[in-house]
Parts: sequence; C-alpha cells; structure tokens
Amino acid sequence: GAVGPGCNLPLRSGKGWLYEGGIREAAIIRVPGKGQGIVCNTPIVSTDFYPTMLDLAGLALQPDLHADGCSLVSLLDKESKEQTVRSLYWHYPHYHGSGWTPGGAIRKGNWKLIEFWEYDDVELYDLSKDVGEQNDLSKQHPKKVKELQLDLANWRNGIGAVMPTRAEE
Repeated sequence: GAVGPGCNLPLRSGKGWLYEGGIREAAIIRVPGKGQGIVCNTPIVSTDFYPTMLDLAGLALQPDLHADGCSLVSLLDKESKEQTVRSLYWHYPHYHGSGWTPGGAIRKGNWKLIEFWEYDDVELYDLSKDVGEQNDLSKQHPKKVKELQLDLANWRNGIGAVMPTRAEE
C-alpha cells in the first residue's frame, strides 16, 4: 500500500501504536562537559529524564516520583554499542482512532512482547533480528512469552495501572 506522512519505515506503524514506529525515537542529550559526540544504543524512556536532571544537579533521587525512571548520567561519558538489559514498559488502556485496541508492551533486552487485551492475544519479536516487527515468534517461544507476560503484569500491579473495562450494554 501507499506510504503516508507518518511513515516510520523500517519501523512498523506510527504514533499511538505499541509497535516500534509508535514508541521508538532518537534522543539527543546535551550536557556541557559531558560526552560530546557520544552515541549510545541503550534504550531509554522519557521517565528517565527527571532522575537524570536530579543527578546532574547533584540532588537526591526521588524514587517515589520516578519509579520507572533511572538516571542516564552513567551513559553520557562513554560510547556504547552494548545494551543494558532492563525492562521497559508501555500501558495503553484505550482505543486509538486508527484501529489500535487496548494493550501493553514490554521490552527486555532485544525481546519485545505486545499484548492485545481485546483479542486476548500476544505478539513476540526479537528486535535484534526484526526491528520492523514482521516475524511474530510467540508460538516458537512460549516460555519467553510467559516470562515477559508475568513481568509486565507484575509491573502493572506494582504501579496500580488501571485496566480497561467493558461498558455495560
């Protein structure tokens, strides 16, 4: 089909979706005196910015206020092709006008699991081999699916995430 203005190829889909085209973007961080021209491939999330700013200012971290975030200061001074194995989570408990249904996702290392709650279905991808999320590996790796689903559920429970409910008819 035709490629629209929100095209993020080779990533799949765009804004409002839990595929990489909707959640992956480059980040540029400038801190005087730190890591000029450094390229780091460690995935981060926007909740990392607050603890990073606190750390740079020499202030105490506030884990109650940034439970999902961690300081990025240690990444600012060294070139790194390595990825820190850390779970990143997304919670999207509503519908999106372009066809997305409520769901959640977890990325741990190169593995990414997406849950589609309306259909009680999952998709699993190895982003190191399939950044475009074209080859669903959920049937080939049922243990990895269970591991990531449990991790995602534990995270949701730990933060008190609100799950969607069906409206009464």
